[in-house]
Amino acid sequence: MKKKIYIIMLLVLCAIGAKGQTVIYLSQEDFKAKVWDYSNSSVWQYKGDKPCVIDFYTTWCGPCKRLAPIMEELAKEYNGEVIFYKIDTEQSRELAGLFGIRSIPTLFFIPIEGKIQVAQGLLPKETLKQAIEEVLCK
Repeated sequence: MKKKIYIIMLLVLCAIGAKGQTVIYLSQEDFKAKVWDYSNSSVWQYKGDKPCVIDFYTTWCGPCKRLAPIMEELAKEYNGEVIFYKIDTEQSRELAGLFGIRSIPTLFFIPIEGKIQVAQGLLPKETLKQAIEEVLCK
């Protein structure tokens, strides 16, 4: 009986571990808590302890919909190294205005220290991986 329980627990843990990280959807308040509290500081200072990618999107945008599964794949591939966030510009208009988001999808590549790198439009997975490696994982 103990052996069966041990095997079941091991299988469950493996299934959980295999799933990996997923993309995290941020509200405006979540952004202030996890990325940058712009209401209390006018100077950019990333709050995270790992680099991140932020996808500014809307639910009705075709290219945004095609980018979503790519972001999920990348979140799993870079599990533990890079955090992947999504911000709905329709729900977080203040953030979209703050960063001057005029085109969607817009991606922010945010290293632990240094400047934000911005990319616009639907980019192939390989291009996104190259940007992650060069900007965030150097």
